Amino acid sequence: MLAVGGVDLFREAAEARRAADAPLAERLRPRSLEEVVGQEHLLGPGRPLRVLIETDRVTSLVLWGPPGVGKTTLARLIARRTAKAFEPLSAVTAGVTEVREVVERARRRLGEHGQGTILFLDEIHRFTRTQQDALLPHLEDGLLRLVGATTENPFFSLTAPLLSRSTVFRLEPLRTAEVALLLRRALRDERGLGGRRIVADDAALAHLVDRADGDARHALSALEVAASLAVADDPDHPVITVERATAALAVRALRYGPDEHYDTVSAFIKSIRGSDADAGLYWLARMLEAGEDPRFIARRLVILASEDIGLADSQALQMAVAAAHAVELVGLPEARLNLAHAVVYLARAPKSNRVLEAIAAATADVRDRPAGPVPLPLRDAHVAGTRRLGHGVGYRYPHDAPDARVDQEYRPPEVAGRVYYRPSGRGDDRDAPQHDHREEPGRDARR
Repeated sequence: MLAVGGVDLFREAAEARRAADAPLAERLRPRSLEEVVGQEHLLGPGRPLRVLIETDRVTSLVLWGPPGVGKTTLARLIARRTAKAFEPLSAVTAGVTEVREVVERARRRLGEHGQGTILFLDEIHRFTRTQQDALLPHLEDGLLRLVGATTENPFFSLTAPLLSRSTVFRLEPLRTAEVALLLRRALRDERGLGGRRIVADDAALAHLVDRADGDARHALSALEVAASLAVADDPDHPVITVERATAALAVRALRYGPDEHYDTVSAFIKSIRGSDADAGLYWLARMLEAGEDPRFIARRLVILASEDIGLADSQALQMAVAAAHAVELVGLPEARLNLAHAVVYLARAPKSNRVLEAIAAATADVRDRPAGPVPLPLRDAHVAGTRRLGHGVGYRYPHDAPDARVDQEYRPPEVAGRVYYRPSGRGDDRDAPQHDHREEPGRDARR
């Protein structure tokens, strides 16, 4: 090892080369809070996270947000500002053993120097419940402060005990103007595009911004590729044009993690429920382009057909089931036509949620009221000897009546007279017997 004055020259050279070869997003990573773009709700003057960082009073916290919005950047800024030791780990490669090593160093550091420790755990959602539980005693006794970063909803992916000891900060995708600011900064920053002066058409920048989806890393990576294409085409006067920006973007990768999965399908269902066929088609296309399982989409349509349309159009359920069968029979890409067919039909169908309300009210009575025995006339009388016990005695066969209807109680006394299904009057959901003499369930039985 070649060392001069205690400095490892090979390591310094390697670090310098690594920094020079790092992606543009890494080279331009903010070095102070003032350089951070976006997240004003957390980092604006007097906002909570900014105050914690500036005063070095960071408690255990979780930074939650989509890729490229500044989670790792904020962790590194905390490392720059804190007097505590900063121990970074990635949950992708680290396990309980690595956490124990951090704990031992933290305990030794605190005992020998009185210095606390902050553990930064990137991709914290990758830790199992057991691994998360291993952190708890050290957070509880104050040996460690945890800074976790995750792209997944922590209320789904992290344990309740860990969440109860942490503050969750939600980072939002960058706005259009914020992404544009980052790209213009990159074009003039000496750390950026190899020290060369590269210009970009306004239309090219607008195209890159539009396709970034609020992801700073994606925008800067695309800018770097577009700049390389510009230099290759015209080394003396490189210009990023719309064509070069388009080539740099190549195939757009839609962000579609667990959060986006639930949010997108929610928007899909609500659009069809709201009778907006175009919106339903848009969310359908977005899910399919992101790689969503078409069988999952079909199942959701089958549920919606009964939940939001019901008897207002009884053909809706048949349409949804047919689409689900078509998905199994045909598969993608052709099955997108069958799904689109069902989406348009269901969106245009009259809406009624009375079936949903009816089963919810009946379920509430089953759970909250005494069950009561099956009335004797309705009990099975086929087994020998049961008729002597009164099973089936007094049962009136509806087909013996001219209109196949008889005045007969079909429920136990505890729930007799309760009304569950009340037609909405929309579409075909209008023909039903009168129940004026019956009891109306309480509103608590309705959704």
